[in-house]
Parts: sequence; structure tokens; C-alpha cells
Amino acid sequence: MSATIASLQRQSVLDALDNRVLLCHALGLNRIALITQSERVLTAAEAQRFAALVQRRLAGEPIAYIVGRREFFGLPFEVNDAVLIPRPDTELLVELTLDRLPFKGRVLDMGTGSGAIAVALAHTRKDADVTALDVSPAALAVAQRNAATNGARISFLQSDWYAALEDAAPFDVIASNPPYIASGDRHLSEGDLRYEPVGALTDHADGLSALRTIIAGAPRHLKPQGWLLMEHGYDQAAAVRELLTAAGYQEVQSWRDLADIERVSGGRLTA
Repeated sequence: MSATIASLQRQSVLDALDNRVLLCHALGLNRIALITQSERVLTAAEAQRFAALVQRRLAGEPIAYIVGRREFFGLPFEVNDAVLIPRPDTELLVELTLDRLPFKGRVLDMGTGSGAIAVALAHTRKDADVTALDVSPAALAVAQRNAATNGARISFLQSDWYAALEDAAPFDVIASNPPYIASGDRHLSEGDLRYEPVGALTDHADGLSALRTIIAGAPRHLKPQGWLLMEHGYDQAAAVRELLTAAGYQEVQSWRDLADIERVSGGRLTA
């Protein structure tokens, strides 16, 4: 007997949300069409296409990579295995940056990956001068496409942290979601992280080396009273605050995400 959309939803071995997303992708339908066409019988080609997607998900591949997109800050983003999958936790970093970015201010997104942070900032604040950098040409290509898709005006640079910024004007805010998972952490071999670019996840050290580099270099590229804001691991807030305080930043603090985890820490440059 040929399968209908409704039967594939009832009999799915996947989580209901995953199953629905893959069905929409395989059939080229939105969620409403999936409901209104629930009794439609799939063609052989559609059934085969859907079965192949299910197998990829059962093997552990992230949904975002399978369908090639993820929403972040209410905007659509292309994602592939050259970039991290944008996560809701990181929206906190965007909100904190927006709160501290003056009118026509300059902001730098370090390690932009898919461009999620920079695009969200530039899309929300058309007046802002947004610069985004990454060491990976493949990641920058994805970020540039995402900027174009969302009508975001951004200056992109290929750079190993601050290396390409020698002649750049200073910024009002520097924001970053750098690699912060320690080498050997078991999470690197679990779940979606197995498929994401390892260099964007771990510093291959204690998890704090990239954060140290960003903290040490920021004063040369921040305006007086400028802010440095960084996402970090669930258990790193105290260590990051200590690094910021030792480097002379003021108003050092951490902010909690929706799961009540200290997810972003930062400080203000006083001179």
C-alpha cells in the first residue's frame, strides 16, 4: 500500500518535529500544506527521497545540515558543515551587543562562522557599521551568502583573530562566540557536535585560549568606553570574569541565557 503523508507522520521512528521538518523538505511543502495535503499519496521518488533523509538523521546527522538551513534571531540562515549551527543561546550575545551599540556605531563579530551574529546585528541596526571576520574561507563564503539573503550590509575579512585589523578604525563593541570547548571534552563526540567543524568548537587546549587571545587584543581595537562581549561554556563564566578583571576591564559581569546558565561575559574598556 502506498504511503500517505499522514501515515508517515504516524509511523515515524523519528521525533515528531524532526519527521515533520524532513517531510516538508523532501516534499517541498510548508507546514500548512503538510496538514492540508495529509492524505496525499507520495510518489515513489518522494518516498525514496524522504527515506534517504530519515536514514541520514538516524545516523546522527543534524537536521540543520540535512535541510541546509536554520533560523536565528527570526532570520533564515544557510548552514553546512563548514560552519557551526546557530543556536538560540547565542541570541543573548546579539541582544547584549544591540543594547551597547550607539547610533551609527561600529561593531566587530570575531569568528563569524555562518554570519549569524553579524547578520542579526546588521539587519536589526541598519545604521551600524558591522565588520565580521573568520579564518576560514569556506565559512566566510557561507556568511556572505547569508548577508545577501537577509539584506545585511557587512564588511567581511579573512583573519586569524585580529591579524587583518591593523589599520581598522576602533569599534564600539567587539562580540565573539569563539571555540571554547576543551580538548578531549566528551561532548565533542556526542550528538550534533560530531558533525560540526571541530576548529569552531574547541581551541584544542583548555577551552580558554581563544578567549584569552580576544581579551588581550581587544584594547587595541576598542574605542574608549567600548565593550567586549563573549559567549563561553556553561562552566566558564567565573574564569572569564577573572581574565577580564585581570586585564583591566571595568563593569565585568556575566549574563544568563534562557536556561539560566551564565552564557555571556564581558566588560568595558575605560581608556
